[in-house]
Amino acid sequence: MSGGAPRPSRPKRPSPRVLRRRRFIVGLIAVLAIALVAVVTTTTIHALSGQAEPRATARHRLPTSTPTPTPTPLTPAEALLKTATDPRACALSFAGDGVAQAPMLQTEGVLYTGLPILERPGSVFAGWYPSAAQAQAQTQTDRVNGSQLATCADRQRTLYAAWTTPEQNSATAAKIPILMYHQFTTKPEGEDGWLHKNYVYIEDFKKHMAYVAAQKFYLPTWDELNAFIDGKLFLPQHSLIITDDDADPTWLQLAVPVVTDDKLLTTSFVITNVRHDGSPSPYVLQRSHTDSMHTAGANGKGQMVNLSADQIAADLEKSAQILGGVKEVIAYPYGHYNATAEEGVTKAGFLLARTIEHGYVTIGTPKLELPVIRINYGDTVDDLKANIG
Repeated sequence: MSGGAPRPSRPKRPSPRVLRRRRFIVGLIAVLAIALVAVVTTTTIHALSGQAEPRATARHRLPTSTPTPTPTPLTPAEALLKTATDPRACALSFAGDGVAQAPMLQTEGVLYTGLPILERPGSVFAGWYPSAAQAQAQTQTDRVNGSQLATCADRQRTLYAAWTTPEQNSATAAKIPILMYHQFTTKPEGEDGWLHKNYVYIEDFKKHMAYVAAQKFYLPTWDELNAFIDGKLFLPQHSLIITDDDADPTWLQLAVPVVTDDKLLTTSFVITNVRHDGSPSPYVLQRSHTDSMHTAGANGKGQMVNLSADQIAADLEKSAQILGGVKEVIAYPYGHYNATAEEGVTKAGFLLARTIEHGYVTIGTPKLELPVIRINYGDTVDDLKANIG
């Protein structure tokens, strides 16, 4: 029909090739979108939950390990304690001016043993104290030595060195009495016989020891006395050594409980072919009164002045072994000695020997001729005070 409006033309349909390309692009975009969502989701989950990486990734990473912490080094005292098997062992350390002393083991509840006696030029050692301040003050009753039972806190303790001058040591001019007891009796009137004076009434002995304890005398060890004689150790004037001869049954039964209760260091000179037992008290040192020489020889005097130096040395060596190997001091039987006896004592390796001669130990006293203060029957506390102050 001519003269009418023309009909609109229909859009051209894309070819199949174009349609395939469009579908491919749309599909690729969808896959990429899904992958992106998966990555974001996985990362978020890892961040929030702290989960480990996928195994495939982890297999390609080097393994990591937690570093082992470095242990704190042991102190010398702690290292020493690790070697100890006794549960009562205590590591004792030493401190103070000029001290370079390694720690040593002690045993709680046992007398301090072998405390070092230090030396340094121009000074005299004045003992060990529980603190630096006490070492500076040098109050006698604070001083620690082998007359006391070892005590520790958490199996350790430190002692501090004190020093004085040679001039002060000489000026003090200490005179050390060594008390000598023998037997004891419960009879106020004493015992009969020629040994009557040897037997001290036990109630008098109790008063003697109570006085010593109350006055807080310093009780030196034999090692300390040896160093004091050499001028290497300061001992206060208020010092005292207590001894008993023979280890008689009356000493063991009557007197030992007294010195134990009063916590007084005492030396018992033992005839070892008669007594082989250990010490009867923590406060009693057992030392040699010889093994078999407490008998009279051909001249009526003790064997100490009848035998050769080698025979004397052999007897003393046997006695020392019975007593645990200690060789600090011996007591001459009957007080008899001569140059040969002193030679035998020296050959046996002993440092000191005690006589029965009256007197006091001072700086320079002959070490094999130590004098004593003999205590006899009837001696009162006033008599004791007159001798020891």
